[in-house]
Amino acid sequence: MVKHLIAILAIYVCAAMAWFVLGGTLFNRTAMQDGRLRGKVASMWGGEQAQRAPWACLKTPGEEAGKFKTAAIALVQTRAEARLELDRRRKGLLWYNTFGVRFGGTYVFENNRKEAGRVELRFPLPAEKAVYDDIVFLVNGAQVEYGNSGGRLTAEMDAQPGERITLHAGYRSQGMDRWSYKFGGGVEQVRDFVLKAHTSFSDVDFADNTLPPSAKQQRDGGWDLEWRYRNLLTGSNIAVAMPEALQPGPLAAEISFFAPVSLLFFFFVMLLFTAMKGIELHAVNYFFLAAAFFSFHLLLAYLVDHVSLAAAFVICSMVSVFLVISYLRLVVGMRFAAVEAGLAQLVYLVLFSAAFFLKGFTGLTVTVGAIATLFVAMQMTGRIRWAERFDYRMTPGR
Repeated sequence: MVKHLIAILAIYVCAAMAWFVLGGTLFNRTAMQDGRLRGKVASMWGGEQAQRAPWACLKTPGEEAGKFKTAAIALVQTRAEARLELDRRRKGLLWYNTFGVRFGGTYVFENNRKEAGRVELRFPLPAEKAVYDDIVFLVNGAQVEYGNSGGRLTAEMDAQPGERITLHAGYRSQGMDRWSYKFGGGVEQVRDFVLKAHTSFSDVDFADNTLPPSAKQQRDGGWDLEWRYRNLLTGSNIAVAMPEALQPGPLAAEISFFAPVSLLFFFFVMLLFTAMKGIELHAVNYFFLAAAFFSFHLLLAYLVDHVSLAAAFVICSMVSVFLVISYLRLVVGMRFAAVEAGLAQLVYLVLFSAAFFLKGFTGLTVTVGAIATLFVAMQMTGRIRWAERFDYRMTPGR
């Protein structure tokens, strides 16, 4: 009996090592693909987008001929709106959180200087390597000629002391991972500011060290978000992070690393069932059962490259369960193979692995399953005299 358990333990340890190698291989494949593909996706869709507040300055003649003095003029009102549409792209083992954005803002500047001059308006675009369409650039409600230099749109006009200038700018673009709105480069004063954003996704996440929305309301499968400030002094910005998808590569690696726990529960239950029913399974039989479990994760590791994660999971589950049942029916009979062994594999391989799809509840789900297993095992075996049950295995010749 002792040699029998040592042999099963050795098989278990070897299977666990194989799973750790498979999980590490998956992580390496994922990292290599990400390093190669992220740049390609960004070149087509653009990277993170950070829209900065526009800036304006007043240029007046200097003391020397041909020289000008410049002084910033105040941005006294902002009314901006952004629509964020999540549009993920899958490459290999990873989903990339690409999105489309339609942005428009109306800004009011005030010449708070005591002299007239030439005002230069600068509207920065959120990313240099991005595509922009449907560009709108209006000054005081009229279309003006604007320049494009250094990743910003610029225009000039004359302004009198105390005069207010209204700039309306907008565009349609696309990016990846995160969209943000920045007030400036440091601690900035923000006056009469309203930014409204609508997302097409309900799983909204706000980046760390950013300003939360003043109000939010769920609508049309997404959120209406609003940031409203009268007179704010802050060094923080506004940022909306795209929700993370279940990543095929990392998820398959996590399931592989967890597989030894699933196999441990399965072997434990199989030992209980065989002992209670007087069924003998040789260590070689346990080796083939471990191989059938490993086939699930091996097939999953290379199938998620080609089909959806859910489809790959279903196919791998069916293949592994078929291997176990079709094998054990030859060893101990169809009833035990389909009922006891099949049910145990369904719980400890399929359902335990499916728990990784439940973001934030994986550990709790597995823990509840483990406690339930312990309870059932204790109730089923509480009256068993184990010395008698194992006696037949310890007799000479066994």
